[in-house]
Amino acid sequence: MPEVLTEPQTTPASTHTAGHAMIPSSRIARRSQVYADIETPLVLVVILKGATVFAADLLRSLSIPAELEFVRAASYGHGTSPGTLKLAHMVEGPLLGRHVLLVEDIVDSGHTIDALTKRIVRLKPASLRLAALLDRPARRQVEVKIDFTGFVIPDRFVIGYGLDYAGLYRELPGIYSLG
Repeated sequence: MPEVLTEPQTTPASTHTAGHAMIPSSRIARRSQVYADIETPLVLVVILKGATVFAADLLRSLSIPAELEFVRAASYGHGTSPGTLKLAHMVEGPLLGRHVLLVEDIVDSGHTIDALTKRIVRLKPASLRLAALLDRPARRQVEVKIDFTGFVIPDRFVIGYGLDYAGLYRELPGIYSLG
């Protein structure tokens, strides 16, 4: 069951304050048991750039072999306004018959996940699941299934832990509301 964050933290005065674990490794390890019986390494398809911090923590906590693949997707123009979805650098390794976990930082409208899911399904994986650090359902325009949700957040623009504002603030150790 995802944890609901009713009010994200405010931006700290210093960007280098200690953060707390968003999702403890023990909790992630328990969820990785879904894949305990697979015969090939799990393929994590990480959506660049925002999901990299979350994916690194997720990868380190897995109790099963895993491979990394990356896809670059951008749906924000400048600042906080949604732009046109751009997909680039699709997965290079084979996914045919493989178990795939798509790793996303935040699910907003659902358009990015919907487009990526359709492309990955055409590569015929054995299974495809979605892990999202954050779910912001208030902005949903396309229904998507999130198999593993870290936190459900209110309709606020957030930064930190890999999420950015105009390319900045990814290094913040926690997740903060912008403004």
